[in-house]
Amino acid sequence: MEIEFTKMHGAGNDYIYVNTLRYPIDNPEELSVEWSRYHTGIGSDGLVLICPSDQADFKMRIFNADGSEAKMCGNASRCIGKYLYEKGLTRKDTIRLETLSGIKILRLHIQDNGKVVDSVTVDMLQPKLENKEQFVPSEESTRTTEDGIKQVTLEADGRKFEGTYVCMGNPHFVTFVDDIDTIDIAHYGKILERDSTFPQRCNIEFAQMTETDIIRTRVWERGSGITMACGTGACATATAAAITHRASRESDIVMDGGTLHIEYREADNHVYMTGPAAFVFDGEIDLP
Repeated sequence: MEIEFTKMHGAGNDYIYVNTLRYPIDNPEELSVEWSRYHTGIGSDGLVLICPSDQADFKMRIFNADGSEAKMCGNASRCIGKYLYEKGLTRKDTIRLETLSGIKILRLHIQDNGKVVDSVTVDMLQPKLENKEQFVPSEESTRTTEDGIKQVTLEADGRKFEGTYVCMGNPHFVTFVDDIDTIDIAHYGKILERDSTFPQRCNIEFAQMTETDIIRTRVWERGSGITMACGTGACATATAAAITHRASRESDIVMDGGTLHIEYREADNHVYMTGPAAFVFDGEIDLP
């Protein structure tokens, strides 16, 4: 069976998108591994399925490059908003998207006489700083700030990293460093991802303040490795910076693939992410 797919990226975080309303897929875990390979497959950070929903307008399922299923991806959700509108699956400029971490609200910023989605703002809901299933720090590694924020120090190959756990539907550990441009992200990220503090593994953000409310961030994603950007990671970084008083509640997160604007809104304690989404190409591929 031959199916159509679309490759898209949000700030360089690239995924393969399949409309399962037209092309049902039974084995997304296997296909994500096969198709994500850059030299022998399509090449991507994973596979995203656009599905029908009985709770929202549409549903998203996302699979990492290693076949594991993620609960949420901010960059992918923005791309889905652009896909749905520009491919004519909806004419709404506000879309309710079901994910494994809840229903997200996508607000499309439309230009060119209603033809093009320039960017998308996603209500990422409230960040969580505790999760007993995903975050089990030892007492020896933990200190609590005057504001009651847990700071955890982990060790990777002799180097210590102090950071903040933030759950944006999926787990993140944000650590601020002074050598963002030279640190070996692959080496330390791989170790920290599988630290015993994180029973389900963890996404790792290495961040550095460069200017007021501008944060340079590099990402090691659970199940995918180094990626050009991570939407939930940007939200986690902005949240961690705000609650540790490194930044205000609005900041720009500068990642390898582009910049995302994050607002940690005081009125409702929700995190709002705004950023671009782009088509790369459409294609056809045979199901094995």
